[in-house]
Amino acid sequence: MMPAWLQRLLATGTGRFATAVVLLVIATALVALVWTPFDPLSADVRNRWAPPGWPHLLGTDGTGRDILSLIMAGARTTVFVAIGAGIVATVVGVLLAALGALTARWVRETVAVLVDILIAFPVLIIAMMISAVWGGSLWVVIVSVGIGFGVNIARVTRPELRRVQRSDFIVAARAAGLTPAQSLVRHLLPNVAPVFIVQLSWSMAVAVLAEAGLSYLGFGASVADSSWGILLADLQRYIGVHPLSVLWPGLAITLTVLSLNLLGDALREATDPTLSRRAAEVRLPEVVA
Repeated sequence: MMPAWLQRLLATGTGRFATAVVLLVIATALVALVWTPFDPLSADVRNRWAPPGWPHLLGTDGTGRDILSLIMAGARTTVFVAIGAGIVATVVGVLLAALGALTARWVRETVAVLVDILIAFPVLIIAMMISAVWGGSLWVVIVSVGIGFGVNIARVTRPELRRVQRSDFIVAARAAGLTPAQSLVRHLLPNVAPVFIVQLSWSMAVAVLAEAGLSYLGFGASVADSSWGILLADLQRYIGVHPLSVLWPGLAITLTVLSLNLLGDALREATDPTLSRRAAEVRLPEVVA
């Protein structure tokens, strides 16, 4: 039996589209771990700039590498960065939000000031600064984007936690002997999950965009790693001669980022009980006396 929230997610066209694209990217990354049509790093000068067709379905680049294989290999990097940044953002966001909502007043105020300071720095600028010191790598992108959006998650989730904390059922749970940690896990986090999910999906979308952008600028993935950003940087120099080759990595980045954003909105609508009730009330026919 399909869960109710999943039924609501797949009931909308936006939810179906976003879910299908995200699952396709994940499936492509998993398949690329064991198989690609050609070796992504193998050059074949005799087949330089081959047009889309058989056996190179998306054509080849200036060194004869198969573009489809490069995009499949780049999907591994994309999924790795998105999941890694999501995990870091979750840990940082939940920790800061809990400290800013459930602790003593002086701790809450200190955390609020710290969040306001950290949120003033753009995520991409932080990643470029860290890359300049430690060198470009996927881990720099994951940590910098994860911390940057973890702060955003904390800023949005903290007032929601404070609001839910003042609810009657939380007061009753405290009276029943629940510790603050137990109350956080059992009651507070599930009730702020819709807001949290949207912020998390945005952080993963920005992680994909940041990895591609930083790799494009030379601050992200190394040359040995397959990346859509590196592929886009290699191909854009020939956009005037072979414009179709640039389309594929750009389309992959655009669809992935768009789908992650749409999936977050669709998940919020599917998991937020207040939105579900409002939608049900709108659909109810008016009874005429």
